[in-house]
Amino acid sequence: MGEKFRTEKDSLGEVQVPEWALYGAQTQRARDNFPVSGISLPTEFIRAIVLIKKSAAQANRELGLLDAQRADAIVAACDGLGEDDFARQFPLDIYQTGSGTSTNMNVNEVLAHIANRNLGGSDSNLQVGANDHVNMSQSSNDVIPTAIHVSTLLAGRDHLLPALRHLHAVLTDKAAEVDDVVKTGRTHLMDALPLTLGQEIGAWAAQIELCRERIRGVLPRLSQVAQGGTAIGTGLNAHPKFAELFAQKLSANSTQQFRPADNLFAAISCQDTAVEVSGQLKVLAVALMKIANDLRWMNSGPLAGLGEIELQALQPGSSIMPGKVNPVIGESVAMVAARVMGNDATIAIAGQSGNFQLNVMLPLMAHTLLESIRLLGSAARLLADKAVAGFSVNRERVAEALSRNPILVTALNPVIGYAKAADVAKAAYRSGRPVLEVAREMTDLEDAELEKLLDPARLTQGGIVSGDG
Repeated sequence: MGEKFRTEKDSLGEVQVPEWALYGAQTQRARDNFPVSGISLPTEFIRAIVLIKKSAAQANRELGLLDAQRADAIVAACDGLGEDDFARQFPLDIYQTGSGTSTNMNVNEVLAHIANRNLGGSDSNLQVGANDHVNMSQSSNDVIPTAIHVSTLLAGRDHLLPALRHLHAVLTDKAAEVDDVVKTGRTHLMDALPLTLGQEIGAWAAQIELCRERIRGVLPRLSQVAQGGTAIGTGLNAHPKFAELFAQKLSANSTQQFRPADNLFAAISCQDTAVEVSGQLKVLAVALMKIANDLRWMNSGPLAGLGEIELQALQPGSSIMPGKVNPVIGESVAMVAARVMGNDATIAIAGQSGNFQLNVMLPLMAHTLLESIRLLGSAARLLADKAVAGFSVNRERVAEALSRNPILVTALNPVIGYAKAADVAKAAYRSGRPVLEVAREMTDLEDAELEKLLDPARLTQGGIVSGDG
């Protein structure tokens, strides 16, 4: 027996809609018109639109524009949506009308259907209309930009920033744990002056903290919303007090402070803040890729690579080479970073599509921005818990490589000069002997002074190293 349908109507005529669907004709038309990717907009984004509808109904009721029964029915419909509803009732492809009108109407129709059911169904004298009541004082053109800001801010607050806080804490703890390990530094992938492993990991922690600060710095601009501008920014068909009252209701419903944008025309016609957020996410992606790759290099080997650390063995690394274990977490994080960098390019292109009074790539921006936030938050926790927290240090190998590092001779520059120090370094490198041994033979310095000058731990402290105490 085939699927059952019912007949729904809109301004273009009749449409057949699946019997189980809570949406109506306009959603079904969009389903039929855009069979592009099979990817629907993120649940976080739909939840943001539902928050907008709830807040708008509350504001319209308080302003005397919407009767209490309809307003309460809409609010109850918003609050009553379950996980199955979010998974099934909002199916529209992200590659749809560029304003997101289809998705706005999808939410309007679903909420109207639920509200009418709660009011007694089609037999009731009181009906809730998708356009006239759920969408009252609104336009898709201010709803969707507002939803981008709301969903991005809440996803950053609830998912990404806590993950970065966790990663920073794990890095800081690990840096303290291994701060006594002095190792060879590297520039250009070549041996350089020594530093402690704690200093190296501390630099990663500083990167993550700066990324957190950058992202937090964008939040005040995300908290400015377009709602109240309706179609193009003039606020036609919205009460003069609607924008301010809506922001108050939205703030209460989301436990996050929002306010009307300083210029509603700009808030509707451009998505510069979304582009800015994406740029900061790209910075974070760059930082995560750097950290992931450093860990992979330090773990390389275990015999023919650097072998300074040993990452936790999480799974067999080869279908043909027994015993091989790969740095899989670093590779996963690096792929996330690559994706986010690509997403940033997509968002930049979409952001410049603000033609005259409306951007027409809003669904793509919403999907891509939220994907980047979700990926980065998950990758940050993965990196913290399954790579940084559990790696061990091969102290013997680190110490052996450090003792043979010819660049230690840099500390002799102020005493014997650059040219003589270069001769010592070259001789040490050619012979494969420790710098200290070669310097004993090629300089007139006393052993005690050489040992003090070439002490790797002292070199990690910076400044001019003096041999006389």
